[in-house]
Amino acid sequence: MAPARPGPLLLALIAALLPGPGGAQQSTSVHPEKPVLPRGGSLELNCSAPCAEPSDLGLETPLPKMDLSSGDNWKLYKLSEINESSNPICYATCHGVQVSSEATITVYRFPETVELAPLPPWHPVGQNLTLSCLVAGGEPRAQLSAVLLRGEEELSRQPVLGEPAVVTATVLARRSDHGANFSCATELDLRPHGLGLFQNTSAPRQLRTFVLPMNPPQLSMPPGVLEVPVALEAGTRQRVGCSLDGLFPALEAQIHLELGGERLNSTTAYSKDSVSATATVEVTADQEGPQNLLCAVSLGNQTRQTQRTVTVYSFPSPNLTLSQPEVSEGNLVMVSCEAPAGARVTLSSAPAEPPSSKAQFHMNASAEDHGRRFSCSAELEVSGQVLYKNRTVELRVLYGPRLNERDCLGNWTWEEGSSQTLICQAWGNPAPHLSCNRTNDGAPLPIGDLRPVKQGHAGTYLCRAVSSRGAVTREVVLKVISGMNLVAIILVTIGLTLGAVAIGAYLYNRQRKIRKYKLQKAREAAALKLKAQATPPGAPPTSGDPLTGCTAGELN
Repeated sequence: MAPARPGPLLLALIAALLPGPGGAQQSTSVHPEKPVLPRGGSLELNCSAPCAEPSDLGLETPLPKMDLSSGDNWKLYKLSEINESSNPICYATCHGVQVSSEATITVYRFPETVELAPLPPWHPVGQNLTLSCLVAGGEPRAQLSAVLLRGEEELSRQPVLGEPAVVTATVLARRSDHGANFSCATELDLRPHGLGLFQNTSAPRQLRTFVLPMNPPQLSMPPGVLEVPVALEAGTRQRVGCSLDGLFPALEAQIHLELGGERLNSTTAYSKDSVSATATVEVTADQEGPQNLLCAVSLGNQTRQTQRTVTVYSFPSPNLTLSQPEVSEGNLVMVSCEAPAGARVTLSSAPAEPPSSKAQFHMNASAEDHGRRFSCSAELEVSGQVLYKNRTVELRVLYGPRLNERDCLGNWTWEEGSSQTLICQAWGNPAPHLSCNRTNDGAPLPIGDLRPVKQGHAGTYLCRAVSSRGAVTREVVLKVISGMNLVAIILVTIGLTLGAVAIGAYLYNRQRKIRKYKLQKAREAAALKLKAQATPPGAPPTSGDPLTGCTAGELN
């Protein structure tokens, strides 16, 4: 058995300590000294001794090797299946001294996996977003780095550590990030080894950002915003609306309306930063009672909603009836009104009574009541709101013809040649037929516009109004005077007026003088009486009024 050969590390140590020929320390040489090759590749490595004929020359390596050729002091080996970086040792024995040197083989490989972790379907603007990149494989790690990208913008660059490695970075989500692509790339920098920069990029992932305000959407129902519960009448249609402002992106928002848990068929409208929906609500008697009206707006992975209680009610108009819708004059009529239980009615012309769902009164129908309208108002409180319903009915009274002074004057006096309008109208129900004829020749009364008035229109006419309820007559006298007669009448009228004024003034003045004379006489008599009683002998007489102190001239 041949003696064991010293190990490569021992050979290297001996070669380093022992001097070579001539006293110089020498070692083997290996070429290439620092090769770089991809994983799984092969390499031809030359090992040379520092002396001409070494007693021992070889290559120590765990890699599979094959001798290709050799010379006096060298050997050429082929190394294969190089999967990892290693350091083969070239050794030789020269003049009894073992020397060695080593090559540095660098194996590189690109990452098998470069993957950006999935992004959330939606991410709120203003909140941090963590990007995570998984890197599996790749070497040498000292030349391998990971880069997180937003589009082409570099967000973070970090070394790849561990196997597999997870590289993370945190960014603040912006509105401008909506629709942006994020990715992860690795860079294997072999330029120091004479090769290039090798990049490997993950598939991009798109981010969707959103803004959804914290305040709830606003429900609306004409005429305004729903601040309190509202009421809807069964069998009616009502438009409702809902809106929310401050959204981004508004076009991505979803909005819907529900009533009683059933989604309404709505129309959606979008603006720059808001969304709104309108729907027509049609409720039935089956839904009577409180119902929940809900509006929900969803954007991203969040939802805002608001709801109100809507009370569905049935409230038909009051039943207003007349015992006889058409009655003869003087007959008794009963007017009654009734509403559903819980409502209160107010009947026009009815005497005051405590609130009730029913009211009525009786009346004797007269001609003036024909066409009279009676109204009934019913009120019902629903969810704190007072609702009203009204109904009216008209009474028809049958009565005989009416032909009175107000509708047909008995005397007309007009100037010949003037333009006049003659009115004569009969009333009644049913409407009477009116005929007016002159008594002496049967000529008809010229009812309507007379342009001009002629002497031939003058005369006495008999008007007769006839219906199934009876007949009435009225005499109408039409006088036509000429222009001269009219002037004479006017002058006589003026003369009589002036005469009456003059007579009245004379009588008033005469009565005034008589009263003044009587007053004067009474004062004189009183003065004489006082003088006789109070004047001492030898006192001068006075001419003043003892009652007023005035002289006679002052009294006049």
